[in-house]
Amino acid sequence: MAQDADADRSIAPRRAALQALGQVVTHRRMLSHLRPDQGLDPAEAARAARLAQTVLRHMGPLDQIIAQFVERMPAPAVRMILRLGAAELLIAGEHAHGVVNAAVGLTKSGGQKMARSSGLVNAVLRRIAEEGPALWAEHSPQRLPGWIAGPVHKTAGEDRLRAIEAAHEAGAPLDLTPRDGETDIPGAERLPTGSLRLSDSGQVSALPGFAEGAWWVQDAAAALPVKLLGDVGGLRVLDMCAAPGGKTLQLAAAGAEVVALDASDTRLDRLRENLARTGLSARIVVGDALEHQDRYDAILLDAPCTATGTIRRHPDLPFVKSGRETEALTRLQMHLLDHALSLLNPGGRLVFCTCSLLPVEGEFQVKAALKRHEGLSVVPVDPVSIGGDADWASAEGGLRLWPDMWADRGGIDGFYMACLTRGGAGPGE
Repeated sequence: MAQDADADRSIAPRRAALQALGQVVTHRRMLSHLRPDQGLDPAEAARAARLAQTVLRHMGPLDQIIAQFVERMPAPAVRMILRLGAAELLIAGEHAHGVVNAAVGLTKSGGQKMARSSGLVNAVLRRIAEEGPALWAEHSPQRLPGWIAGPVHKTAGEDRLRAIEAAHEAGAPLDLTPRDGETDIPGAERLPTGSLRLSDSGQVSALPGFAEGAWWVQDAAAALPVKLLGDVGGLRVLDMCAAPGGKTLQLAAAGAEVVALDASDTRLDRLRENLARTGLSARIVVGDALEHQDRYDAILLDAPCTATGTIRRHPDLPFVKSGRETEALTRLQMHLLDHALSLLNPGGRLVFCTCSLLPVEGEFQVKAALKRHEGLSVVPVDPVSIGGDADWASAEGGLRLWPDMWADRGGIDGFYMACLTRGGAGPGE
């Protein structure tokens, strides 16, 4: 009986991982949008999430390995069990006996038709356990889909594209933004931009300073756009698409009078929680950004985008999103940028940014805005002055970050950002 209970506990996270993978690959749902399996304890849920992310991060190379041990690819459900087992063997370094037994058990529990493949699963995973490590040592990182790879290749070249894919395979460390700029956490590296980086974070809420609100989770790249606004102390600032709220917290910590605007009340809940935890204050407004009317000294527009710069953290994204979304998103970005400029006081600054690898959602938007708006100009930024590297600078005066940058430090999310002004001296100057 005890052995049966141990087997159930072993299989439960794997079963949950398979269910999540099915939602991503078949139903094109992001992992972050799935409800956690209520039957798992926190440790099991975390393991299920890690397993699902590992498979998604390496699915192409895993399929190449599996293909060498089958005459033809089995049905999708069986193939996903093989992917999961291969990932545990080749990447997670799990013991073959437990992995094979769990995979066979999952196959047998999938119904009579699926159970007939249990012998295949057993044989293939045993061969992968023996012969797979040597093959895996020669694998190449998973390729990006064409709708992402094409524009990146055209803009940055073959070498950078391959380096970005390697950065995606490596995953991402945990970055924190300190509330007062002086906070340190044991074991964390302070990046030149001021973010704190942890390669092995464990449970976030257990880290020193969490309860005291000394920091919040925010990728180092996402913490940079606020810096482009300069000194915002005492200024009235709009965070135009605020959720989940990291930039609002930065602005509030810098002494700005912040209005955090977002269309999703639910997505603003994390901001509300973090404001309470950190003791910072901001006025939260739920509404359509295109209908918002007021005047501001500075505006931060982190526009809705394909989020292709965040694949290090969200390996499910290439399986869920497609290039068909890009046209509608770029049109929305244009309208948001035009409307934001109409809310800006003379001489004010507006930072436009997107967590995207696609120039059409970054550099092209700014170049087009400069043509549409008379007197609009880019406030050039020296990336070195905010802790970055000189090669972050883009031709029109903004910053272009690729995920392979800072590879020796663990990489950084792909991002584009530029600071715009129209007439007069900027606030705080």
